[in-house]
Parts: sequence; C-alpha cells; structure tokens
Amino acid sequence: MKRSGFANLPLHHGHVPRWLAERMTKLGTAIAETIIVHQGARELLSRLADPFWFQAFGCVMGMDWHSSGITTSVMGALKRGLNPRNNELGVRICGGRGKHSRNTPEELRMFSDKTGLDGDGLVRTSRLTARIDNNAIGDGFQIYLHNFVVTTHGDWTVVQQGLNENSRLARRYHWHSASVKDFVCSPHSGIVGEHQGTIMNLVDERSIPAQQALLCLVRECPDKTLQQVRNLTLPSHHDVRSANVDLKRLGAVLAVAYEKNLRDFASLLLQENLGPRTLQSLALIAEVIHGTPSRFSDPARFSFAHGGKDGHPFPVPLKTYDSSLQTLRAALDSAKLGQNEKLDGFKRLDGFVRAIETSCEPEAHFNQTLARERSISKPLSGRTVFDDIPKRTLKSAGSPQLALFERVKMVH
Repeated sequence: MKRSGFANLPLHHGHVPRWLAERMTKLGTAIAETIIVHQGARELLSRLADPFWFQAFGCVMGMDWHSSGITTSVMGALKRGLNPRNNELGVRICGGRGKHSRNTPEELRMFSDKTGLDGDGLVRTSRLTARIDNNAIGDGFQIYLHNFVVTTHGDWTVVQQGLNENSRLARRYHWHSASVKDFVCSPHSGIVGEHQGTIMNLVDERSIPAQQALLCLVRECPDKTLQQVRNLTLPSHHDVRSANVDLKRLGAVLAVAYEKNLRDFASLLLQENLGPRTLQSLALIAEVIHGTPSRFSDPARFSFAHGGKDGHPFPVPLKTYDSSLQTLRAALDSAKLGQNEKLDGFKRLDGFVRAIETSCEPEAHFNQTLARERSISKPLSGRTVFDDIPKRTLKSAGSPQLALFERVKMVH
C-alpha cells in the first residue's frame, strides 16, 4: 500500500485524558488484533503505512479528527496494547515521542535478540529513515516523534512526525519495508502534511542526477517537488462539516443502523442483539478492519463512530464506546476457541454496508445527524476533555428519532 500525500495537520494543545487513553488502548489493540487474525501482521503494517487509513483509525478511536495529536496518541495506544503480547501477535512497536524516540535502537536490539533478527540492520534502517526525513528533505519540519514497528519476520513500518516551528504545523511521514527497494530512490510510503510548495527532496527518484552532481561537487540546485499520489487536505477548522464527509458512505452506515429491516439483518450477521447506535459504530469499525485503501479518502467520516475528545463532531459516547469494544473483544475471545462466526461477522457487516451503498442511494442528512448525536450525548454518557465532572449520571434515552436520510431508494 504505497501511498504518498499531503495533509494539513494543525497542532492542538492539551492532552489525552485517562478515560479516553485507556479505551483507545483497548479498542486500538482489538482492531489491530482482528487484522492480524484475518490477514496477518504484515497487513497491519501495510495499513499503518497508509496515511489515509491511519487518520481514519485515529478517528474511529475517538481522537480529534484532524489534529497532529492523532499520531502520538494512536502509536502510544498501540505500543501499550501490543507490546505486552508481542510473543503472541508477532508485532513490536519501538520508539515514541521526544526522549522515547532515542530508545528505539536499544528496543530494536532487545527485540532482535529474542527473535533472531538483524538488530544492527534494523537500527541502521531506523536511523536512516529519521535522518532522511530530518535532513535530506528540506521542508522545514524537524522530527520529534519516531516509531518503528517491526514483526517477528522482519517486516517493518516507520511512522514519524515533524514540526515546523514557523508555521506551527506538523507533517507525518510513513515508511514501509515492502515499498522500499532503495533508500535513496523514492522510499516513502506516504508523507502527510500541509503543502509547502517546492521543497528539497534528495531521495526522490527524480533526484538521481542531483545526487550524482553533489558527489561531483557540482553546485547545482537539487530542489524537487515531492510526488503527490494521494492528496489528503485536512482543514484548520475544528468542527466536522459536511464537505469533510462522503455523505453517501455515511448514509449507508446510518441506513444499516437505523432502518429496522436492515438493522435486524446486520445484527444477525454479527450474531448479536444490538441497538442502532452501537451498530453504527461497529459498521465503521468493520470498515477500518476490512476496507480497501479507496475507502479512506474521507477519514473524518470515521469520527461518527465515537466522536472526538474535543467535542467534534460530538462528545465521545462512553456507553456506546464500551459496548462496541465489548462486542469486538467477545468476538476475538470466541475466535481463540476456534469459534470464528462472530469475528467473521464483522467482515460480513462491512460487505453488507457496501452492498447498501451500491444498490441504494443513501445520503446522510448531515445537520440532522449531528443534531441527533448531540441530543443523545448525555444518555450515552457523552464526554469531552473539557468536562470537569469525572462521571456523568446516565439517564434513559428519550429523544425522538430524527430523519437521518434525505433519501434511500433502490436503483433499478
């Protein structure tokens, strides 16, 4: 999944509260584990190397839908959840933000000693990716976060992020071992950040003449424009707007969750008796697990699973979050006993939602969808990072059902 692109990643102040961080660790780990069970650890690394999928992954976990903080929080959650089980799942996450990034070589060598991998080679790779993004690409961003994800078979993905102090923006870089043939010839699987115009990239394959010229001490300008394969433009506004979401895709999710006949069938696929709000979240989780790269062109849509910690598009519904997590965890536990029906149900659910999207013309009524989510926030124990009250009193839901669709009709 070689994906290159640029996105605006505004810097947000603040921290991830414990009540969300703990849930992100559990849900992120469960999603990662499901991908590993179905498709292997290599597929998880491929997805982490895709900047669009990565952004959607952070959104479905309840983080701010467009901020640079997604990178730190997602990688931190995965490291906390996956590393204690690296013997079982075959994945290890090394490094982190600031001082933790400097521990990457030691962590890689310790993992290599246990698995028989070439530790010195992995350390060299880690340092080389950091130096290339920090020094060889003259885009004004200074690397402050470096995560190296490696499997027991030696596959690896690097996710690192840089800060431009002048613009106060961040840029996230993705590397993937399956995409790299030559470290000095277009090695990135993706670069995410605000477009800065013409920049210097001495590792672009089109810069080979410039590389040779530099070796010969010829003073020629090596400026090159980064090749753009996919463009992810994340705006600076904090609220999620209809323009940020594919309303047909969201409409299909809402149709499956709230149209009675569709909901009953979707619940049957998961072998669970689920309420519509939980089913809405699970449908988006299923897409993160099973969706193809083209499905993540609008990552903001995945914030309609569990909202965002800053209240956009709506407060994190803790009751729904926990119900979604419990359903996914139960499916994983059953799969360990050889009972794969529930876990396979997520794949069937994803296929069912896409079938509705293809055979019908669902389109979400964006404003009414937001209004409904906010109207039921309190009964669902909705919470944001700005709340001073540690726990809200749950109240029975009594808000009337709003029309979530502008139209749902069969296409003949």
